[in-house]
Amino acid sequence: METYQFTNKKTLDQFYKMISAKTRNGFVIVEHNEKLPYVVLSKEKKAIKHTFHLFLTCLTFGLWSVVWIYLIVTLSRKQSILVAVDEDGNLFEDKCLSL
Repeated sequence: METYQFTNKKTLDQFYKMISAKTRNGFVIVEHNEKLPYVVLSKEKKAIKHTFHLFLTCLTFGLWSVVWIYLIVTLSRKQSILVAVDEDGNLFEDKCLSL
């Protein structure tokens, strides 16, 4: 069984720098593979203080509701991403489906 080396030291350094930047941003490593350099990272959903946003919405006569809806859509779901190196040695990041 042959293994193909399609990554170089520079690409691997960029790969590990990207992983460390993501973990500093709140992501947690779920799956890691050294042979095929890829990592699946996950970030839990954040809690939204609905009473606070309701107060601001009433205070601004409904204008704050746009911000509130945006926060509900973006922060109330779990995020999962894949960081990997492809066959050509290029680093890429892609969103994963999360339940």
